[in-house]
Amino acid sequence: MTIKLPIPAFFLFLIFTLFTANAQSLSAFVIDSVSQQPIPYATVQLKEKGVITNEDGNFNFVLNETIQDTDSLTISSMGYETLSKPIAEFTTNKILLTPKAIELKEVIVSNKNYTADEIMDLVEDNLEKNYTNDLTKKRLFHRESSFDRWTKSDFKVKKSSIDVLNQQFLDSVISTVPKDNSYYSEIVGDLYGNYTKETQKLDLLKASKLFDKSKDLDAEKLEEKFNEILKDNVKPGSYFKIKSGLFGTKIDSDEVSQLFEEEVDSTDVAAVNKELEEKKKNKEEEQKNYANWKKGNLSSILSGLPTQEDTDLNFIIKSRKYNFTLNEFTYLGNDAVYVLSFKPSGSADYEGTLYINSDDFAILQVDYTNIKPVKKFNLLGISANKYLSKGKIIYGKSPNGSYGLRYLESETGTRIGLRRPLKIIEKNKIVKGRNKQNELSGDIDFVFINVVKNEMIVFEAEQISQASYDGFTENNTISPTYMPKYDPTFWEGYAIMEPNTAIKEFTSASTE
Repeated sequence: MTIKLPIPAFFLFLIFTLFTANAQSLSAFVIDSVSQQPIPYATVQLKEKGVITNEDGNFNFVLNETIQDTDSLTISSMGYETLSKPIAEFTTNKILLTPKAIELKEVIVSNKNYTADEIMDLVEDNLEKNYTNDLTKKRLFHRESSFDRWTKSDFKVKKSSIDVLNQQFLDSVISTVPKDNSYYSEIVGDLYGNYTKETQKLDLLKASKLFDKSKDLDAEKLEEKFNEILKDNVKPGSYFKIKSGLFGTKIDSDEVSQLFEEEVDSTDVAAVNKELEEKKKNKEEEQKNYANWKKGNLSSILSGLPTQEDTDLNFIIKSRKYNFTLNEFTYLGNDAVYVLSFKPSGSADYEGTLYINSDDFAILQVDYTNIKPVKKFNLLGISANKYLSKGKIIYGKSPNGSYGLRYLESETGTRIGLRRPLKIIEKNKIVKGRNKQNELSGDIDFVFINVVKNEMIVFEAEQISQASYDGFTENNTISPTYMPKYDPTFWEGYAIMEPNTAIKEFTSASTE
């Protein structure tokens, strides 16, 4: 039997089905109606809950049984008209926002025309009131993307008494080391506490990791190759003396013996077995404490917000180090805001833009970027340069009137260099008459760049009592699930921030 629906009813059914695939999520792209370009960081609100569009303008909203097709979806972004209408009225998965024509005039009713410095004074005066340190339970999603790149990896051999460890061999080894690598990790969890590191408790709900395992396998093969060389050329009872310029260290015979247990005596085998057991235990402990590691990441992010004390993003706490300019009055969503730009007045590190609520002088949004290296170190051929530090921070207002983190995106880049002489000398206590056995010496010139991007969205935050906080005990046993390529079904049923194109298209050479 075929049932025919009236045409309007059919379209409503089709539209709602499109937006509520599997009755679990609502997914769409938000784009500029004029330029047809994606609108990143737009706020998408549905029944008191919200998400943020990613850099591609994409969002995904997890639905539940309380959502109806008549419920309104509200989308807002600075510089655009706010769009709000029932879900059933959206006809495609592309949502158009119309640019807002904002006249450069006062849209804020005020008894006084504040200067930029006066506004910043009021921001500081109201910090404690606007950003309380009360205990909360935050349901959040965190994604960390790490990118490694070797820009230089040279070792010039000066002397080698082990024939196989010659310049040609070492060059071939260095050429096989992956020059680029990327690693993605994602978690959903409930974070208990306030914005200080000491109070954080994490209830980890689910986690994933995405990377190319074949590159780790290549590193393991190189390690095996070197172990074979050592096994064939290093005598039992040997130890290594490693020197770099004025500095030196010693690797004892017990540590060397652990590389090839078939050549050690029964006492050494017992020691090696004990070491292997300890390594196994440490690995299990590392898996068990994965949540503690991620909690440390989250704690560093929260304690480093520009509204916190002792933060490196000091353009609010130490505003006297910056020059502020009042650019305009405008609207951020439904809030009338002052838009202030800032630049260093002396040796400060950052420039950017602040969006400040005109009613209570709370910071609603921060865009910042460094204009010079944030940290530098260079001594005796070892260098570190934190050359990149930029981001966007969005705060939201809770029902009790205080503000808390809603969305954060940050990107940091560090260049690490090592340019020093290196000498590895094999010595032996057993061989009589010849303490020195073999030597490899040369010059190292390595340059390594690491870029880390953090994305965090706080979906819900509720204030909790001290008793509720004390009553929660961490019992995290979740380890991240490895994925050789991104699996969109992994997060079904959980609210996350949609991945960007790079993550969606990532594929590992290894399928294990």
